[in-house]
Amino acid sequence: MASETQTVEALVAGQSVRAQAEAVRTGRVRARSLVDAYLARIERLDPQLGTYLRVNGEGARRAAEAVDSQVAQGQTPGPLAGVPLGIKDIFVTKGIETTCASKILAGFVPPYEGTATSRLQDAGAINLGKLNMDEFAMGSSNENSAFKPVRNPWDPARVPGGSSGGSAAAVAANLCAASLGTDTGGSIRQPAAFCGVSGIKPTYGRVSRYGVIAFASSLDHPGPFGRAAVDVAALLEVMAGADPRDATSLAAPVGAYVDACEAGDVTGLRIGMPAEYFQAGMDPEVESAVRAAIDRFGAAGARIVPVSLPHTSYAIATYYLVCTAEASSNLARYDGVKYGHRTETAGSLEELYGRSRDEGFGDEPKRRIVLGTYVLRSGYYDAYYGQAQRVRRLIANDFAAAFASCDLLVTPTTPMTAFKLGEKTSDPLQMYLADIYTVAPALAGVPALALPCGLSSQGLPIGMQLIGPTLGEATLFRAAGAYQKLTDWHERRAPLAG
Repeated sequence: MASETQTVEALVAGQSVRAQAEAVRTGRVRARSLVDAYLARIERLDPQLGTYLRVNGEGARRAAEAVDSQVAQGQTPGPLAGVPLGIKDIFVTKGIETTCASKILAGFVPPYEGTATSRLQDAGAINLGKLNMDEFAMGSSNENSAFKPVRNPWDPARVPGGSSGGSAAAVAANLCAASLGTDTGGSIRQPAAFCGVSGIKPTYGRVSRYGVIAFASSLDHPGPFGRAAVDVAALLEVMAGADPRDATSLAAPVGAYVDACEAGDVTGLRIGMPAEYFQAGMDPEVESAVRAAIDRFGAAGARIVPVSLPHTSYAIATYYLVCTAEASSNLARYDGVKYGHRTETAGSLEELYGRSRDEGFGDEPKRRIVLGTYVLRSGYYDAYYGQAQRVRRLIANDFAAAFASCDLLVTPTTPMTAFKLGEKTSDPLQMYLADIYTVAPALAGVPALALPCGLSSQGLPIGMQLIGPTLGEATLFRAAGAYQKLTDWHERRAPLAG
């Protein structure tokens, strides 16, 4: 019989959320042993990657011992018993500093826990620490963190994607079993693609935003990352559901996402292939890998249907009007008065506001605050923000029309593989265009799941995106589970996974 040490090593290497939870519930391994194994990996590997902003070592060990105590007493610690998670630093965590990777929130220790992380803890999951990100979730490369960039475990000279780059890279490097991120315009799906892992942006309102620090309130979507789609499904089942503390959360029943993933059959499924997502400018290797994935679906019994999303070309402009306007409003609360950074050199209240914000915010939040303030200024609101919201409705209508003839869409997640650190920082527009395939589903509020579908000639992950109708997560997991039964891309390991 394998020793506990051997079992822990196998669980960490395999990184199956449900296998880990089952091993803890049945007493084959202790949650404390799992936590210690991940903490040791973080200490050894994370200095090269920068995925964690702060490690919750003692807190994680205490939580693990509490789970082990429940098991010893014959109690059921929950479906995620002892599973060690990394949490994006945008989720407020009681008693653990939460900064959104910004100097303006340095030292902020929340007095409460958000809904998503509370539900995961109640299910037995353990918080290993807070993961690095682009400041206030504003970025596509995780180079905008105020503290340090995150590096891609497949090639440390390249970005992991953003803004949830720390969350994707930590899963890819086996520095947690799974992780939490947020997606405003692609911030779960794009880093999942760059790091060769799976991640979902659920339907807007499917997961409560209570306890998620706001970037753009009508676009922010909390969601999980995992090595495989079934791990993502296991976390989403726990996180999802109505929350009286979030008026935008949905009261619809939570689906059996794990069962859908394990069904593994796409026979008769109608899969739409939108023409607008296969146009000039895409890396040929990305297009080839995604088309090959679509062929695999067809060979497995799905029916491929051509569809059109005619307003796709307006998505980037629409997104950056909406998100900057809402960011300008949301970030106005950080003024150096109530909490967070306060300048030491102010001679007046006006100087206190101005200098605190100038010292506390990085370049990208400043850029978006300025753009958003311009969009919302008197006399321009309807011409910019109002018009963007009208176009947003047309984009949502495109998706509704497409889903009248198909069950889900398959597209590339990104037009390229992970680019090098510093390659796009001097040209914000080029950085924004990295989200060209992910912003439209965010504007429409429909669910979208990214999963790996190939490797480039340089050995870099390629991701595809499955997009479903509102509350169509179960269909996405059904298709993802089937694809991952037919392929092994999700089982490939990054060179720095150790």
